Amino acid sequence: MTAGLFLSLDGVAEAPDQWHFPYLNDEMAAVVQARMDDADTMLLGRTTYEEFAAYWPDSDEDLTDRMNGAHKLVVSRTLTTADWHNTTLLGGAEPLAELARLKQRPGRNIAAVGSIDLVRSLLAAGLLDELQLLVHPVVVGGGKRLFPEGGRIPLRLAASTTLRTGVLSLVYTPDDKPDRTPDDRPTG
Repeated sequence: MTAGLFLSLDGVAEAPDQWHFPYLNDEMAAVVQARMDDADTMLLGRTTYEEFAAYWPDSDEDLTDRMNGAHKLVVSRTLTTADWHNTTLLGGAEPLAELARLKQRPGRNIAAVGSIDLVRSLLAAGLLDELQLLVHPVVVGGGKRLFPEGGRIPLRLAASTTLRTGVLSLVYTPDDKPDRTPDDRPTG
């Protein structure tokens, strides 16, 4: 299971539509496309689902058929229906337990898209295999951050690439030995 987010230099993941687009080019689009190609299921939280379900069914963008045709899982405690084509609602008391079960099924990958609170929950529950970040060289100054204060989640840098726009493409995996010194940590 993976999660991909756009992130500002000051850690803001909220509302990337307000600061991300000046950095979008063919190179970044190729990174995003490769990450999408690795997955056969999209995982969304309620807010992201509602935004996507309101936009994609009537869109005429290149990704429209892919977004509408993709299998989608929605984690929500408040939604009672999810009518967007190919969507399964994971509600109830134990959605993370259901995700852990689904993660074991055959197929490619389940990829969380957006959904900051969901990504936090997946990290805390140890369900993420990769955290894929596109860190933009901009300080947004306010908004919901991926990592709130408090808590510790040890991660290991698995891959890094600097894009021409200065955006960093970073892939982190869980670090099963967080007590190593920096000199002992494997390099990406």
